Amino acid sequence: MPVRIARPDELPALIQHSGQSERNAGTAAYLSDLLAKKCTRPQWCLVAEDEAGSLTAATALWTFPGNDVPTALVLLEAPWDEPGLATGRALLAEAVALAGSLGAGELEHVIDSPPQQPQFQAMPERRAELLRLAGFERARDGRRFRRFSGAELTSYEDRLNWRSLPTLGREPFIALLAEALVTSADARLGDQVARYGARRAAESLFTDMEEFSYEPRWWEIGYAPDGTPAALSLPAHNPSTAVIGLVAVSPACRGNGYATAVVARGTRLLVEAGAEEIRGDCDAANAAMIAAFERAGYENFADRQEFTRRL
Repeated sequence: MPVRIARPDELPALIQHSGQSERNAGTAAYLSDLLAKKCTRPQWCLVAEDEAGSLTAATALWTFPGNDVPTALVLLEAPWDEPGLATGRALLAEAVALAGSLGAGELEHVIDSPPQQPQFQAMPERRAELLRLAGFERARDGRRFRRFSGAELTSYEDRLNWRSLPTLGREPFIALLAEALVTSADARLGDQVARYGARRAAESLFTDMEEFSYEPRWWEIGYAPDGTPAALSLPAHNPSTAVIGLVAVSPACRGNGYATAVVARGTRLLVEAGAEEIRGDCDAANAAMIAAFERAGYENFADRQEFTRRL
């Protein structure tokens, strides 16, 4: 099963699924958008072919727009009924090697259930098995949430005094984030703290968030009535949609509904900026964040398994 870089005539369609014109068009449009935004490159798109020359597997490396180091895999397809998943394993071996040669230290891939456009990830169990065989580990069992602009904005009691990034600078945000990460219910964030320590993990997470598109005035810290920095809000846009981004509440201030206040406030800012759809996600074990999304009018539309591999 030769694995190679996709030819120009194979882009942006890659694998075509017989009788699934809507799916084929959706994935092709998605890859076209990624190429236009430089979230991927033609030389980052890999395919495998059978003895007859037909494409049987494909994937593309992904990064934030314009970056030169990939961070994730998207549009992963393989012959899922193949014993041992040999073709998929060969494809991922080449993808991992290519990512490493480009300077990546870690790769991630997500599996959404039920299947979501534009990746249409059927057979999630076989996908997870392939990732494990290729050396990936599950980093988080997540829940995905969304709301649309036509929905009524949730009213809430906001007892916080909000101050924005241009007023405060980065340091108070990183300090509050480091404090919150130590007891986070998010498995992936907990792993980052275990590996790097709270301060370094907070700095890395904040830097990652700066890769998103946002207005500095959107990023805020909410101060409790006694002046304690209580909650952090980082709404933004990723390359596809508006997102709540990141929510953190100081351990000393939890249990006061501040997570709901953050989600509702971030939602209002994004809607005022013209967002038609807003998404957010959290760990399945984070009951407080799940409740915050639900109280702010979001629906849990999918579950998401996140896998990572260190290179």
